[in-house]
Amino acid sequence: MPRARESGPGIEHPSTRLSAAHARPMTRAVSSPHFTFRLERVRSLRERAEDQAKEDYAASLAHRMEGVAMLRAAAEHRDEARASTRPSADAALSGMDLLASQAWLDRLERARQAAELELDRREAEVDARHTALVNAARDRHALERLAEKRRAEHALESNRREAYELDELAAAGHRRRMS
Repeated sequence: MPRARESGPGIEHPSTRLSAAHARPMTRAVSSPHFTFRLERVRSLRERAEDQAKEDYAASLAHRMEGVAMLRAAAEHRDEARASTRPSADAALSGMDLLASQAWLDRLERARQAAELELDRREAEVDARHTALVNAARDRHALERLAEKRRAEHALESNRREAYELDELAAAGHRRRMS
């Protein structure tokens, strides 16, 4: 494998000659402390609770969709059984055959009704998870609004303090010039 060309003596890369004349900080001096939201831990807990509520809601939606498929399958199975148990015109069935066929259809209908009840239960769970998600989101948004309000108050107070310090510096300079 060919190696990259090595720089020989006398060959100098232009960036090696660059140097800063005066190293100055990139940021200006901070006269007041930075903003810290005292309820940040609570806000992060509420954010995690909202994320968990989102996951729970998504899981309940998937569970509900499984219930819909289960109900559809039970109804199709019942309908297929009804169609297959209808006697043809020339078929001779005994009373026991008719009773067994009806018992089978009744059992399939009960299975469909059970699937319908299960779907109703799953829909109630989806509604409950949605309510929990809305409440978790509301709680987190309330804390975020409070944090923004506190951040704005801090910025206003910091600007007021900075303006006061600048006014004092200007007044001191004026007093020195006048004396």
